[in-house]
Amino acid sequence: MCQMSVILEQDGNETVVAESASLLEVVEDGLRISTLFEEPRFIKGAAVRAIDFLNARVTVIRKGDEA
Repeated sequence: MCQMSVILEQDGNETVVAESASLLEVVEDGLRISTLFEEPRFIKGAAVRAIDFLNARVTVIRKGDEA
């Protein structure tokens, strides 16, 4: 099984949102992130910036923070 870390990049800082994400869904107002043993998390106004398959890492940003 392949699970990924989800990292929120904001104002030059990185925050781990989920250590073992099993599902990331793009929904109307942002992203929903599910793990195996926790309730899904919702990041309002977020978008995927990059997916690093080699290092099992997804970087997300808040819309409007693209630089």
